Amino acid sequence: MCGFCGYVNQKDVPTDTISKMADRIKHRGPDDEQYFQDEKVSMGFRRLSIIDLAHGGQPLFSKDQKKVLTFNGEIYNYKEIRAELQEQGYEFETDVDSEVLIRGYEAWGSGLLKKLRGMYAFVIYDKSNNEIFGARDHFGIKPLYYYDDGNTFMYASEIKAFLSNPAFNKKLNIGLLPIHLSFEFIPSEETMFENVYKVMPGTYFVHHIDSKETETHRYYHFNYDHIDNSQTVEGDAKKIEGLVKDSVKTHMVSDVEVGSFLSSGVDSSYVLNEASKLKPIKSFSLGFDNSKYSELSWSTDFANQIGQENTPIKITDDDYFNFLPTMMYYMDEPLSNPSAIQLFYLSKGTRKQVKVALSGEGADEFFGGYNTYLEAKPFERYQKYVPGFIRKSLAAMVTKLPRFHGRRFLIRGAQPLSERYYRVNYVFNYDDRNRLLKDPSLNRDSGAYSKHIFDEVKDKDEMTQMQYFDINTWLPFDILQKADRMSMANSLEVRTPLVDKEIAEFASTMPIKTRINDEGTKISLRKAAENALPEKVAMKEKLGFPSPIASWIREPKFHKRIVRAFTSDVAQKFFNTDELMRILKEHDEGKSSMQKIMTPYLFIIWYEVYFPEDTDADTINKVKLQA
Repeated sequence: MCGFCGYVNQKDVPTDTISKMADRIKHRGPDDEQYFQDEKVSMGFRRLSIIDLAHGGQPLFSKDQKKVLTFNGEIYNYKEIRAELQEQGYEFETDVDSEVLIRGYEAWGSGLLKKLRGMYAFVIYDKSNNEIFGARDHFGIKPLYYYDDGNTFMYASEIKAFLSNPAFNKKLNIGLLPIHLSFEFIPSEETMFENVYKVMPGTYFVHHIDSKETETHRYYHFNYDHIDNSQTVEGDAKKIEGLVKDSVKTHMVSDVEVGSFLSSGVDSSYVLNEASKLKPIKSFSLGFDNSKYSELSWSTDFANQIGQENTPIKITDDDYFNFLPTMMYYMDEPLSNPSAIQLFYLSKGTRKQVKVALSGEGADEFFGGYNTYLEAKPFERYQKYVPGFIRKSLAAMVTKLPRFHGRRFLIRGAQPLSERYYRVNYVFNYDDRNRLLKDPSLNRDSGAYSKHIFDEVKDKDEMTQMQYFDINTWLPFDILQKADRMSMANSLEVRTPLVDKEIAEFASTMPIKTRINDEGTKISLRKAAENALPEKVAMKEKLGFPSPIASWIREPKFHKRIVRAFTSDVAQKFFNTDELMRILKEHDEGKSSMQKIMTPYLFIIWYEVYFPEDTDADTINKVKLQA
């Protein structure tokens, strides 16, 4: 696993800028650093050695020296692709997967991408065509960003690398603040920095150096075009068994020791169990001193049952709150998911023993694991049997009434799924944002912002639409984002066997009846796991990453920090501070969710870190030194 960066040269940018940019992301690759520069382009690379430890240095060159590669990730089927290329006459000098990319690009151009299985982001500087080619894996496991203001072009594994380039015009993308307050992330190629863009999952870009134009193309698109209603739970479970076995085996390939994260849930337990059939494997679990929130007893018991070593890791309230500024630095963009810091400390403890860890992300999105998917059926029945004009009239009427059981259902029942689905207003809804924003004219319709994603599957049932939305937003921009940032902050490579092209292709064929029914969620996956795991593990209710953060917020020493942030100059710049304090009071009384506190709080901290010129202290340089 690695990190890389680069830019098109400009006369007012010093030649040592590339090393300074790479230094910003040293945590992604502490083992080695190498650079390439010519009269047009500068490229930097930081390496974390995993496969072919002696020969994996980059940048890597084509035989004619006309193409230069930097790459972050793992190509799991690189041996098969290499054999295909060798049959065509291509010669190889190493056993690293990166060489397959540059030889494959020589042979097939962008057609190479359709052959790859793995997690990756890579960039190739093509001297012959005077262009820069960059690509990101199918589901966004590995990150890739570029900055393009029409005159300056640069790219990197993490946005923070751009800070060290004097041509980077750092500016808040203020128009996205209400979108962030709604989703807690930005569900598009845009970012919270103006002119900085994500390369979307399954997408590649081409930057033409002479014309300064950048074009993007989607080479992979997960869809539900081939659902097979003849499939059964038993048949799908059997297929999943084989796919998970193969994927875990593929993800275990490494020249360094591989460990595995382990919670009490079925996903990580299933992954660990399959891995343990191949070789002994250490597992790592996170918990708290408070047993109400800790899963350590579950994890330890399961690891003991299958005869594998488990290391429990604990964090405290001080660990959590003291780390928030550093977390925002590593994250690049504000993200208020409370499990991010837990992932950091889990990764930190894991890295003390291994360099690579397996994790169970992706199962809920692909196999239907979220309880919220169960609400699709009652809404579909309501909308089928009650005419639209009646639903709208009822919604208008009950909106004016005090809260009662069923009121929220009647209000939401008048809305299309693109507005009703809770991820669209995950933290703050439109009215909330109107009260919260210092400048309400910034407010925008979060449903309209993401409606095009629902439109792509408008002919499907609502449950399938929900999963499709999560696979294209929640999975890459929240789940995988925090997994990458928090693990790589500790120079740990995390691999996700359940976020795999082969598994996803099968998941796209599964009918609703083999995903979710009245008895529970991800029923086919649980059936597959039940054949290998104790029943209480396979059928355990999904908990997410439970934590005591909501109660910590009420503790005086942390409550004071939040009050200080909510009344700070930064808060007054963006928010109605009276509304912030009202929300905090409601939380103290048990009437408001933790996310409504943490989302603005972490945005304020993030802004203080990345825009220190607008605050009292140069936080970003202090954080960098800590990192």
